[in-house]
Amino acid sequence: MIARRPLLAAFLFALVGVLAAGAAPARAQELEKLEFVTRAGVHAFSVEVMRTPDQQARGLMFRRYMPDDRGMLFAFGRNEIVHMWMKNTYIPLDMIFIDRAGRVVAIAADTEPFSEKTISSGAPAWAVVELNAGAAARIGLAVGDRVRHSLFSGD
Repeated sequence: MIARRPLLAAFLFALVGVLAAGAAPARAQELEKLEFVTRAGVHAFSVEVMRTPDQQARGLMFRRYMPDDRGMLFAFGRNEIVHMWMKNTYIPLDMIFIDRAGRVVAIAADTEPFSEKTISSGAPAWAVVELNAGAAARIGLAVGDRVRHSLFSGD
């Protein structure tokens, strides 16, 4: 029995290590600079860029807070009508739909948390930026305004 205790202790220590590693939070997504150019001026945000289908599927779901100067950029890599929803999303958001050239084509303001209602771009969009609800109005964002980020061609 005494000979087994060190083995048992080693096993438990290893088990705790494995469980702790599995419970560790995912590494934070690196932030990139994005600017909106409006009639009121240039407004900078730091955004997480969701490039993969897995990242895009998760988006801001399950998060309960986002700083005012932050956002999330969904990079689809194709110009088409985009449909979004708010399932499992706690934060009310503004969704800004942007074409390949970096022009705002539509804005869905103050979207409803947890809603499964489809939010459509209504026009072909290359990407979507999600900001805290009210941010688009606060910076005076309008359809036709420009977005600067390396993702857009700027044509």
